[in-house]
Amino acid sequence: MTTGPSAAPLVEAIRQQLTTRWLARELHGLDETDSTNRVATELASQGAAHGTTVLAESQRSGRGRHGRSFFSPAGRNLYTTVVLRPATGRIEPTTVLAAGIAVAETAAHWLGDPERVAIKWPNDVLLEGLKTSGILMEGTTAGRSNAAVLGIGVNLNVAREELPEEFRGRATSVADASGKPVDRAAFAAHLYGTLEAVLDIHEQHGFEGLRTRFDAYFSMRGQPVRVADLDGVVQAEGIAIGIGSDGALRLEGVDGREQRVLAGDVTVVRDANVVGDAVAVKDATR
Repeated sequence: MTTGPSAAPLVEAIRQQLTTRWLARELHGLDETDSTNRVATELASQGAAHGTTVLAESQRSGRGRHGRSFFSPAGRNLYTTVVLRPATGRIEPTTVLAAGIAVAETAAHWLGDPERVAIKWPNDVLLEGLKTSGILMEGTTAGRSNAAVLGIGVNLNVAREELPEEFRGRATSVADASGKPVDRAAFAAHLYGTLEAVLDIHEQHGFEGLRTRFDAYFSMRGQPVRVADLDGVVQAEGIAIGIGSDGALRLEGVDGREQRVLAGDVTVVRDANVVGDAVAVKDATR
């Protein structure tokens, strides 16, 4: 039995402030669920329209990339997933980067200081170097056409001391960063509006239509990074030089050649000696 807060007041407050044309106009509020992505996938299989949105007050099994857990306490944050059915019928991987722009710009709007916000490739948004948001897109062929579900979790009002011990040193919330509570309905309505605008541009012009806005928050450029697979095996390392039009992370390798990485866990190397084109990695932390 659910004992947490009802989603109804939050959903109603969002609807009163919503300015979108198609995103979140059909908004499903859940008091509690295992995962908003799972619920949205189920709705997509039943033919849910483009922009159908799920929001939950709490998640029992919130997930990030590679099945990792996403801490989802009740009544504190924003847990939401949007069903996407692009007119082109193609689900572009750069959609995740577009969503990152929307989260970053909304957080920057709330803080009043874009310099404190950064996008970490491929799917995290950071405040002062600490994770505050994760994005997970999953494709589905169920329902009337190809679709994707785009899940976004944002730490809004959770306090650092409430976070599990393993997260406290690398995560934060918008409230902690701003020093004041976040109006979750206002934040969500702003995010939905920004996300709709960003996705419209992305569908018409691809990632290149958003590159300037992405680059404004892409803090990894010029930094030594290491990319590993799920087993921790290093796949690439070098200096981050940018993002390709297909969403790949571009690195300058130790031999001076460019490497392109489409997926992986990225670590910004804390202590590295960079001499010319060579990177000597000493120590890295996640």
